[in-house]
Amino acid sequence: MRDHRFEHGIVRLPPGRWFGRLKRLPSHGSSLVRPLLIGAALGLMVILLVLPLVVIFAKAFSEGLVAFFAAVSQPDTLSDVRVSAVVVAIAVPLNVLFGLLAGWAVGKFQFPGKNLVKSLIDLPLTVSPVVAGLVFVLLLGGESLLGRILEQAGVKTIFAVPGLVIVTSFVTLPYVAREVITHCESRGNGPEEAALVLGASGWQTFLRVTVPGLRWSLLYGTVLAGARALGEFGAVSVVSGHIRGRTNTVPLHVEILYNEYAVAAAFAVASLLVLVAVLSLWAKALLGRRAGPRGRAGAGTANDRGLGWEGVTWS
Repeated sequence: MRDHRFEHGIVRLPPGRWFGRLKRLPSHGSSLVRPLLIGAALGLMVILLVLPLVVIFAKAFSEGLVAFFAAVSQPDTLSDVRVSAVVVAIAVPLNVLFGLLAGWAVGKFQFPGKNLVKSLIDLPLTVSPVVAGLVFVLLLGGESLLGRILEQAGVKTIFAVPGLVIVTSFVTLPYVAREVITHCESRGNGPEEAALVLGASGWQTFLRVTVPGLRWSLLYGTVLAGARALGEFGAVSVVSGHIRGRTNTVPLHVEILYNEYAVAAAFAVASLLVLVAVLSLWAKALLGRRAGPRGRAGAGTANDRGLGWEGVTWS
């Protein structure tokens, strides 16, 4: 009998030549299949990702640098950039707060309807943004009961910035929450239980143990939500009214320029969105490397995540 060590113990195999032959069995066709699969994947990546990026920047600079900078510095463009910045600056922090609380509640506790709550959080990923925008128009428009109440109170939502913030928050709602839920479920309740045993209160445990342990997931989800919010088109198009200088965002401005046959200007402004998308992917990859498998998945001990308990006083 021959002993062979594996990860989960020692397996005793009968003598004979069959085992040695088994290890040397050739994988028929592997030398041909592997390059074909890699080549197909690279080809699709070039066609779907690289070529569109090349076309966008080629069109953006097709009329020269002067025309490019003139397009991105137009008053309408700058105004729409400000509107997009305001929407992102409001919607993303709201989603971070919601994602933190919802992820903590769903990931750390068991309660009736938990699966339903998780499904509702994922709902914006399955609903068309255009449909979502129509729903909010019907819900908050001037002909609805809630819309009339808001108008009487002096609050205008549809065809105004608050409406843009609402639909953008809805569309980007799952990104932070999903990251936090996954982290909380894989991490378990060990650090929180240890803090409570050491005398920490509920708020101290949440603020000094739970939240610091979720920092990478929060940052990761924030990057995804920010990029998604900046590039949202469908839902925003429905509720904005396309009012230049007031409710237009950058994607809507690109559509208007293209419809007005200002193709080079449209691609010039679109290149700004592409640049933000590339920077978001770079930040996402950087956060993934910084967090590592333990930071993202929640594995390891409290000390591995910089949550050591030595000398901790809860006061």
